[in-house]
Amino acid sequence: MFGSINEDKLCETVSAVKINEEEDSEKNSSDNSSETSDESVEIEVPFKVGMWDLKQCDPKRCTGRKLMRLKMIDKLGMLAKFNGIVLTPVANESVSAKDNPIIAKYGVAVVDCSWARLHDTPFHKLQHRTAKKNLRLLPYLVAANPVNYGHPLKLSCVEALAAVMYIADYKEIGDLYMSKFNWGPTFIRLNQELLDGYANCKDGKEVVAFQNQYLDQLENGNNRSSNEEVSDEEL
Repeated sequence: MFGSINEDKLCETVSAVKINEEEDSEKNSSDNSSETSDESVEIEVPFKVGMWDLKQCDPKRCTGRKLMRLKMIDKLGMLAKFNGIVLTPVANESVSAKDNPIIAKYGVAVVDCSWARLHDTPFHKLQHRTAKKNLRLLPYLVAANPVNYGHPLKLSCVEALAAVMYIADYKEIGDLYMSKFNWGPTFIRLNQELLDGYANCKDGKEVVAFQNQYLDQLENGNNRSSNEEVSDEEL
């Protein structure tokens, strides 16, 4: 479906997910609601969902902490061994539908850290304790959480988890996790085209190709709009 690319290109073009819960800006901080939707229908989660909590984030804003309170995620110790899919910016491969059986057997986990302290995050200490072949990046997606709404890549823990679930053909479970936040369904709506496209890719390289194709179209559209504005001004 898509042309193949080499490993160096893969590392350069996949948008690295850097899971975080806070931003230097205080914009919309009072609206960072974590209220649960009462209309969500509970379904069984057939695999483990884990999180390394590095305690860098505001507990009141942290979606991962809320998932812990809801018993929808397990806290992992720094030395914990986890053989499932692990989202980390030190990965070299994008998550894809190919990861479905790994998630089914071993689960999925995220690292809860702050954007402001990203360079202080000891990803290397977690990396050697996981199966390196299962480290993954997330492709380009837009945040819907109130703190970083509209910003590419700046996803909360729950958004990152839901994205993986959606791409790996666990859409109902992804919807369940997002339903625990008032703004949750907005994340799916904002990224519907991307999530559907990524989910239809057979592996990480196809995900990267789809991502790059989408970004090229986005850039071309922006350039056309800019040119049209210039033409209107000249008239």
